[in-house]
Amino acid sequence: MSHLMKGVKCCGTMNQMQKIRGTLLKAHTLKNILGTSEKQFKISRTLSQLSSEKTNSYTYVIVGAGSAGCVLANRLTEDPLSTVLLLEAGPKDTFLGSKRLMWKIHMPAALTYNLCDEKYNWYYHTTSQKHMDNRIMYWPRGRVWGGSSSLNAMVYIRGHAEDYNRWSREGAIGWDYEHCLPYFKKAQTHELGPDQYRGGNGPLHVSRGKTNHPLHHAFLEAAQQAGYPFTDDMNGYQQEGFGWMDMTVHRGQRWSTASAYLRPAMSRPNLSVAEKTLVTKILFQGTKSVGVEYVKNGQKKQAFASKEVILSGGAINSPQLLMLSGIGNADDLKKLGIPVVCHLPGVGQNLQDHLEVYVQQKCTKPITLYNAQKPVNMVRIGIEWLWKFTGEGATAHLESGGFIRSEPGVSHPDIQFHFLPSQVIDHGRVASTMEAYQVHVGPMRSTSVGWIKLKSTDPNDHPIIEPNYMSTERDILEFRHCIKLTREIFAQKAFEKFRGPEIQPGNHVQSDKEIDAFIRQKADSAYHPSCTCKMGQVSDRTAVVDPQTRVIGVENLRVVDASIMPSVVSGNLNAPTIMIAEKAADIIKGFPSLHEKNVPVYKPKTLETQR
Repeated sequence: MSHLMKGVKCCGTMNQMQKIRGTLLKAHTLKNILGTSEKQFKISRTLSQLSSEKTNSYTYVIVGAGSAGCVLANRLTEDPLSTVLLLEAGPKDTFLGSKRLMWKIHMPAALTYNLCDEKYNWYYHTTSQKHMDNRIMYWPRGRVWGGSSSLNAMVYIRGHAEDYNRWSREGAIGWDYEHCLPYFKKAQTHELGPDQYRGGNGPLHVSRGKTNHPLHHAFLEAAQQAGYPFTDDMNGYQQEGFGWMDMTVHRGQRWSTASAYLRPAMSRPNLSVAEKTLVTKILFQGTKSVGVEYVKNGQKKQAFASKEVILSGGAINSPQLLMLSGIGNADDLKKLGIPVVCHLPGVGQNLQDHLEVYVQQKCTKPITLYNAQKPVNMVRIGIEWLWKFTGEGATAHLESGGFIRSEPGVSHPDIQFHFLPSQVIDHGRVASTMEAYQVHVGPMRSTSVGWIKLKSTDPNDHPIIEPNYMSTERDILEFRHCIKLTREIFAQKAFEKFRGPEIQPGNHVQSDKEIDAFIRQKADSAYHPSCTCKMGQVSDRTAVVDPQTRVIGVENLRVVDASIMPSVVSGNLNAPTIMIAEKAADIIKGFPSLHEKNVPVYKPKTLETQR
């Protein structure tokens, strides 16, 4: 500046000096202003991004508003300081807030409508099954608030105490019967009241059938005539035997987890729920889960979790999302060009399911549900249900059933029966053709194990589902037992006044070879896929989550649903899945596990006989 001042003096005019000084001052000021503006813009943009993230940030993000997700959403928002975002790919289970306007979901007798409707259903199919005459098997799974608890047959079965003790031996430490029973009870309000096995103060209402149908009575009487015990609670002291089944039906309505857990929590300010929202990827910073990417109304968005992302999509969707996000078998992921976040080869493996078959008998009296399925009667039944939630529409009609051991030496029941005073054809997609009754029967602890893999990197593509049905000699043998033992029950005196010719398998099917062929042609999934994100010890290379439900090898990520079962339980899966979520909620909140010691469980006097 000094040489300029000298130059100005030489010019001899103060005017010029002031002009030059003013010009330089303006230039300097402008530079400062521009520099400050650029910094302020950068700071403003950063703050804006942080603010944007904060507005879409929650303590927990739960993927899937199904049987487990609804439970978690309720239990985790009991803490007013925890915020939860629950994301569901399907729609709400009500229309304009009304259950009546969504009667196909909430009327118990209407259950087959949604089993066959893609609107509320993922509508999966397996690969061609080489041990089942190359059939492609249909797998309905819930895609709606409540998940499969909004589609299932509402049968409430917990499995056997030994299933949970086996889980503990398989590496799921802390998941034995003594640690699981309290969570079954915590979830439940049984209409018969609480006792050592039943709950009396939980959100999930459980009831018994009200139809008093003569064919249910005949079935239970015939089972006793065949030498099996009657059990007054197959979810209590004694699973083995035949009796009245518990159902998730309350005051004539399906009591899904959306009704039991989600709706009561919806008024909480710390719970946000989004439907018709497909989660496409888990977001990571290194190996730390920080949120999810999802698509809603065609727009890609993100949501962030300050504590954890929890997957509750079920045994197909949860492993699929893990793999899409870079967690799974590294070789498989690399083939699809998916960057590997964590090599976890157990993801999608260990797939287990229950197969069942229908043994059907013509009924000589017009007392089955055949007449109820005629259009005029369906209208009458529907109107009564819409008006009062009563009548034949207020039950799923699977009101009796049983559990038996297939042969001597089996320690606890491995065959399950559901009796129905009607005929079902092709998952209910084909109308019944005659007066008939049937029993659904199948082995409970199949030794055939399958897998799930990605078909592509497109989250909309269904994964490849390979259950590997009937791939072991043991499974073939157990199904032979199923047919022979069912026929023996149907041949008892209690059915004499109702028994017509056998429809299925039919009298022409007698030899083991003929029974095997019938099973290959007619057995179908009981809709119990599980075990694809197996819970176990960190040292187990096939395990996906540890006994605290945390995904192994990464941070802030859990899976809580039927996929984490180490092995399939001896019964239906909805009640155990709800129990898993109840127990996981306490783990997540840091509460000590509930525990009930020395609860008595029935054991056969001898294993030398089958019954």
